[in-house]
Amino acid sequence: MSFTITESKSYNHPLNDVLKAAITAVNGLEGKVKSQDETNKRLNVLFDKKILGKVLGDRTQMEIKLESVSPQETSMQVEIFPLDAIGQKLLFGARKGVSRTVLTWFYAHLDHHLKG
Repeated sequence: MSFTITESKSYNHPLNDVLKAAITAVNGLEGKVKSQDETNKRLNVLFDKKILGKVLGDRTQMEIKLESVSPQETSMQVEIFPLDAIGQKLLFGARKGVSRTVLTWFYAHLDHHLKG
């Protein structure tokens, strides 16, 4: 059983607006942008076990790739998975639903910042 979630979403906003909103959403969830590739519009993000005071039980890593479909539309591909204590991808023993919870919160924050 894989704990990795891979999804794609489309936004009716310019790429730079979605990128800024994604970074703001990560910061709002107390995450850290581990690396940012400006050329390929990729973000590598780490979240701790505890987000906004709620203990989730596993650290997670999220990789975001943005692509401009048109000047007013952006496609986002997201891959998220749990990490062990030394930062490696967990292949077994992860807590159920942690990655989905973090991803749901991320989407909510992203949508909020795109509307605002």
